[in-house]
Amino acid sequence: MAAGMPAAAQAQAKGEVQVQVRIGYQKYGTLTLLKGRGTLEKRLAEQGVGVKWTEFPAGPVLLEGLNVGSIDFGTVGEAPPIFAQAAGANLVYVGNEPASPASEAIVVPKGSGLRTLADLKGKKIALNKGSNVHYLLLKALEKAGVAYADIQPVFLPPADARAAFERGSVDAWAIWDPFLAAAEKQLGARVLADGKGLVANYQFYLASRTYAEKNPEILRIVLDEVAKVDDWGRNNPDEVATILSAQTGLGKDVVALAASRYAYGVKPVSVDVIASQQRVADAFSSLKLIPKPIVVKDALLPARQLATSAK
Repeated sequence: MAAGMPAAAQAQAKGEVQVQVRIGYQKYGTLTLLKGRGTLEKRLAEQGVGVKWTEFPAGPVLLEGLNVGSIDFGTVGEAPPIFAQAAGANLVYVGNEPASPASEAIVVPKGSGLRTLADLKGKKIALNKGSNVHYLLLKALEKAGVAYADIQPVFLPPADARAAFERGSVDAWAIWDPFLAAAEKQLGARVLADGKGLVANYQFYLASRTYAEKNPEILRIVLDEVAKVDDWGRNNPDEVATILSAQTGLGKDVVALAASRYAYGVKPVSVDVIASQQRVADAFSSLKLIPKPIVVKDALLPARQLATSAK
């Protein structure tokens, strides 16, 4: 066997089962673009590594998949890693996109009489439990001086939440793009408040700790390709909308609105970002929404184990 040949390529040359990276993604963001462009498959094929994509409706269930070993890598918002870590999931943060606070919001039907965040008191609010918008809702209520105990959270995944929102069985809906953009464009939903001034709304890339420790070179390539598609996406909004429309089945006008609010530029997770995540964790802990307090930095790999080329 050739000296210096990657282990995955050696396995492939011997006819062994192909090494894979199994990626969990949602209907938004860079991973959807990466899947649509096909550049990661080409890059990893040179290393004898296959790629398997699995779509999830929301971050919490994606991280459940990561925890039980059905995927190796994926992307979610701020809150899902907090809930997963508190539940004992053996995951690690490997990167994040910049803050994107306008990509999530609390919306009301176009004819709603609710005009301010304070009007949410006593109301039914649909949201995906443990998702990024769960934290948005906490901060929005805090700003309005409304106790979390004084609203009625209705925990539903996006599709069911939209149905409840459309039939009027909830008063408001806390949701993220592109479901947010679809509600605005298709239903005339009115934004009561988005994340600006309330939350950062980082998107995080996570991996199972075991996979990250065994396959740092594969994750470096994945993150490098994420960085490249970020650079491409930032400069090609119309093509981004075309790809996202094809990948999600949503209209181009919907995904163009969602993409206009997205922040590109994957980076290694910084001390400041981890501090921001710790504040999220502490907020959920103080309300007993997670079973125990956590230390977010415990879910980091030593820097030397996953140096990335992300800029």
